[in-house]
Amino acid sequence: MPPELDEQIAAAAQRAGMTYSSWLAATAQKEFILRAGLAAVGEYEREHGLFSPEELADADQWADAVSSRSDHRAGPKRKSA
Repeated sequence: MPPELDEQIAAAAQRAGMTYSSWLAATAQKEFILRAGLAAVGEYEREHGLFSPEELADADQWADAVSSRSDHRAGPKRKSA
């Protein structure tokens, strides 16, 4: 692993209150969830057509609202093995 990336991971894990390995595992899990979501969107669009600009704008608004609610509720992070 490149030393600079290793340092960035270690710092991110520390900021999150997680171990290095638990941070890597959580990040990999998020990547797999994103890939599955993108695949599902692609499948939906193949079956039903592309999302309209209005639908995309609505989705962006929803995501922003969910993200801001999540940020406000975030409590102290737990350490994991």
